[in-house]
Amino acid sequence: MEKEALLEFVADKTERCQVLVVGDVMLDKYYYGKVTRISPEAPVPITHVTSSKETLGGAANVAHNLALLGCRTSIAGFVGDDMHCRVLLDKFESCGIDYSGLVHTDRPTTTKLRVVGGHQQMLRLDFEEDSPIEGDDSKQFLHYIDQKLNESLDCVVISDYGKGACTGHSCQEIIKMAHAHGVPVIVDPKGSDWTKYAHADFMTPNLREINQVLLQPIDNADAAVERAAHYVMRKYKIRNVIVTRSEKGLSLVREDSALHIPTRAQEVFDVSGAGDTVIAVFAMALAGGLKPEDGSFLANLAASVVVAKLGTYAVSRTELLQVLKRLKQEGDISE
Repeated sequence: MEKEALLEFVADKTERCQVLVVGDVMLDKYYYGKVTRISPEAPVPITHVTSSKETLGGAANVAHNLALLGCRTSIAGFVGDDMHCRVLLDKFESCGIDYSGLVHTDRPTTTKLRVVGGHQQMLRLDFEEDSPIEGDDSKQFLHYIDQKLNESLDCVVISDYGKGACTGHSCQEIIKMAHAHGVPVIVDPKGSDWTKYAHADFMTPNLREINQVLLQPIDNADAAVERAAHYVMRKYKIRNVIVTRSEKGLSLVREDSALHIPTRAQEVFDVSGAGDTVIAVFAMALAGGLKPEDGSFLANLAASVVVAKLGTYAVSRTELLQVLKRLKQEGDISE
């Protein structure tokens, strides 16, 4: 795509994109502090907490990215009746995310609490129940998605973190419903059973995730990634695969072509959350009618911002525009 057209799309057209994110909604909590001594009660470090933050995680982080990019974003998933849920709802409200698709259950709201001393994670506490969600809760979840598709959507993202929302039945129902309305589905997979994602339009595994479904793990090399992507496309009936490759960028593999895009990050500190950013930016591009190649280019640019940050981070439209403008000045945007 022409340089000006990419800039124009990000600057002026993302608000036309309507994307629904479905999957495992989470809250990430961080406590930051200093470690100066060992506890006299047990051989563990004492962390003097100096600051804290709460951020949207999992499928909620994908929605957060989309909202910051200016897209009209809605989310469907499961939460509990607890303090963590109330924090989530406040954050969705402040981001302008439609959270009417959240189903309240008797399970805890999935929450990851991390204690960080300096730049070192000292402890993580998980509040969750990850058994498959079925019965009336699942029916309510799917009913909302069906209603949403009957309104107007440009793209559906399935964000699977293995916490029970994305069962085989629900994934297949979502893909069928979306395709019946001519809406593409992008999946961020989890685990080794990818049959539940059959017929998805795009899959965005990282190298570790794609290795989980291969007979023999591959190295992080272009040719090996292409072969692995074609294997999963054939075996699991996936139409296209985008492999995120950490410091080596990402690869878009289609039936008759492959595009390898190197990372633009100067330093890679933390890849957590980068997959959420990739799928969000790619979904925005697909919803806006861009070619998959252009969407992959934009997603890789956004990921270069995220991996240079510590912790879960969502990229804004302003940040993405700044990177695009800098590349345009350097004459380094692919046509």
